[in-house]
Amino acid sequence: MELATTYLGMVLRNPLVASASPLSQTVAGVQLLADAGVGAVVLPSLFEEQLRREAEQTARLADAGTESFAESLSYLPPEPEDAQASRRYLSLVRRATKAVDIPVIASLNGVTAAGWIDYASAIQDAGAAAIELNVYYLPSNPHASGRDVEQRHVDILRRVRSAVSIPVAVKLGPYFSSTAEVARRLDEAGADGLVLFNRLMQPDIDAETLTVTATVPLSSPVEARLPRAWIALLRGRIRASLAATTGVAGPADVATYLLAGADVVMTASALLRNGPGYATVLLDGLVDWMRRKGFGSVDEFRGLLRVSAGRDAYLTGMTTAREVYGPTR
Repeated sequence: MELATTYLGMVLRNPLVASASPLSQTVAGVQLLADAGVGAVVLPSLFEEQLRREAEQTARLADAGTESFAESLSYLPPEPEDAQASRRYLSLVRRATKAVDIPVIASLNGVTAAGWIDYASAIQDAGAAAIELNVYYLPSNPHASGRDVEQRHVDILRRVRSAVSIPVAVKLGPYFSSTAEVARRLDEAGADGLVLFNRLMQPDIDAETLTVTATVPLSSPVEARLPRAWIALLRGRIRASLAATTGVAGPADVATYLLAGADVVMTASALLRNGPGYATVLLDGLVDWMRRKGFGSVDEFRGLLRVSAGRDAYLTGMTTAREVYGPTR
């Protein structure tokens, strides 16, 4: 049974990718995921806020030393925590890429076009196989137009794309008025892949403690319907690779994403619930499903139920699955 697939121009041994989670924040965790059989691993994001604070704290350190003797190193305050965090991240990239024989994808999380270039380059130099841009942005300014929000994504991609030679993917949120157009613009701006969709952190309010809580619940299979629909619509309409994420609980969820047209299927929640070894269960289950359906390779059924690229599909409540996807196998 042939599970090999291509993502971001890289040949992976199978289409299952461990997305960013606490499991991939250590070299030992990355090794466990690789041993369980995943095709690639995405590291947790380095946040732009960390880089901003690091730059500010470094500047303050430099100012603090201007009135001291250069030889008196004891006058220097301790290194900022964020500076340590950024170095730890690069160290994780270096050590993880050496520890496993699968691609290790680094992740950058931010909202502005400035300040990304140097660190993207540093991540590339550390050995990352690719970079995933996780553009987390909730536009609270009522004067910011939707076009401005979309352009921010394109600008960030172009800045990073111009600074590195390794593949760059963009992880998108689902809240665009025209997701297909945003996907096309990013594709034309040089995105090697799109990850659909980002599960944005949604803070809540605890009425008893009068505090704001910030938790990210694990995903459920019902959440896969939206990204699966958009992958089916985009397959064949853009050049960039398509990565599915959210809502993977079992092997059938992996198969349905691939039928829609995903190049890879990313999961974190299933692995957090069941442990890194659950990747083997997902892959074995996919092989069993392929055998039962008579498929010898992933390429044979990838995109089988995509929306035809020759049609402009307008989905309404009256649209049937057969009208959208065409006859099933």
